[in-house]
Amino acid sequence: ADGLALASDPGGTLNFLTMVENLQGDSGRGYYLEMLIGTPPQALNILVDTGSSNFAVAGVPDPDVTSYFNPELSSTYRSQGIEVTVKYSQGSWTGVLGTDVITMPKGLYGSYTINIATILESENFFLPGVKWHGILGLAYDALAKPSSSVETFFDSLVRQAKIPNIFSLQMCGAGLPVSGSGTNGGSLVLGGIEPSLYTGDIWYTPIKEEWYYQVEILKLEVGGQNLELDCREYNADKAIVDSGTTLLRLPEKVFSAVVQAIARTSLIQEFSSGFWTGSQLACWDRTEKPWSLFPKLSIYLRDENSSRSFRISILPQLYIQPILVIGDNLQCYRFGISSSTNALVIGATVMEGFYVIFDRAQRRVGFAVSPCAEADGSPVSEIEGPFTTADVASNCVSSVSFHEPVLWIASYALMSLCGIILLVLIVLLLIPPRCQHRYTDNDVVNDKSSLVRHRWK
Repeated sequence: ADGLALASDPGGTLNFLTMVENLQGDSGRGYYLEMLIGTPPQALNILVDTGSSNFAVAGVPDPDVTSYFNPELSSTYRSQGIEVTVKYSQGSWTGVLGTDVITMPKGLYGSYTINIATILESENFFLPGVKWHGILGLAYDALAKPSSSVETFFDSLVRQAKIPNIFSLQMCGAGLPVSGSGTNGGSLVLGGIEPSLYTGDIWYTPIKEEWYYQVEILKLEVGGQNLELDCREYNADKAIVDSGTTLLRLPEKVFSAVVQAIARTSLIQEFSSGFWTGSQLACWDRTEKPWSLFPKLSIYLRDENSSRSFRISILPQLYIQPILVIGDNLQCYRFGISSSTNALVIGATVMEGFYVIFDRAQRRVGFAVSPCAEADGSPVSEIEGPFTTADVASNCVSSVSFHEPVLWIASYALMSLCGIILLVLIVLLLIPPRCQHRYTDNDVVNDKSSLVRHRWK
């Protein structure tokens, strides 16, 4: 299960040690990297997001942004004149595509020409209290807007710096207050793996489809007890690894089963439903640590050898999250898991337990125990394996396959639908714009736990 570790000695072509501790932030407001953009350089903090694919920065002043990139002050900026809009259910931004040079004080040596969207208008994107001024989408070009022809930031680095097509991410916020000082550490290693950032073996799971980092989850256990759900429920309609989501998000049926199992195995008899749904906090005396009252949560992922699996486990220190102190003696916590309508999302709640390797070259995601995933001196995450997959289906990811007669019927139905849509579009063109329907996109992971749209109640 060991992975490739590239040399990190100063004499090597890539010195990954220079990238250790190059991130700041926390799980509530995201982890960000300092970047210098343009000529002369303008310094901005950029949110690291493995769940999107555009590199975008604030391009005009905004009440919630302390800095922004002014293209007019950069002699190397080139506008492409292409408008780009990224919309979410609770937020959006519109900007203009251009190119400019970037350097990273704690990243790769050298400067690189990158596609940049300068954000000119936004709604519920930059939020009060965030310390970042832009977003670095590290997913595949399939998600890039306005089309996949926009070369992503990391693809540009691989092409220009000739680094291996792999990056790795460590976020160090385990057991620390959510949205606290915002100075928790982290590391984004571009081009390889830094051995000092993990212990034990790296376990790899295949990337099922190259858009998001989509993986295959085989089963979940709470306190060592299997939830006994059909494995396709865990992958409905996708399971992804996304540093841009604060929580562990579970499809509604899975979420309900997990909450029931946690409530059943926890040592707390009565618990408000508002805690599980995220509308209420739970508070204990500051001298008490409630984590001993809750069970361990384990996620089984398919190994590269499809007849085997491994499990990543998080202790309650990662999903019962300290959030604020009331008075002198009360510490309040939130539930770090939420329900989802369209994906299982391994977000910061889980990722803070591990060093995560995005090995694009070999189409796999790796997990290893992170030494910074500790609370009070004890590890809060584990990886174990291998286990047999004899007890689960050979494929837990739903894939629709048509028989030929069905395909013909579907084709005619689609042709009819296209005709109807064309008529509707013609009618819409004749109606004033204020009547047009608001854009939605079911493939976008869009909910209250996404970092760029999170609201603190």
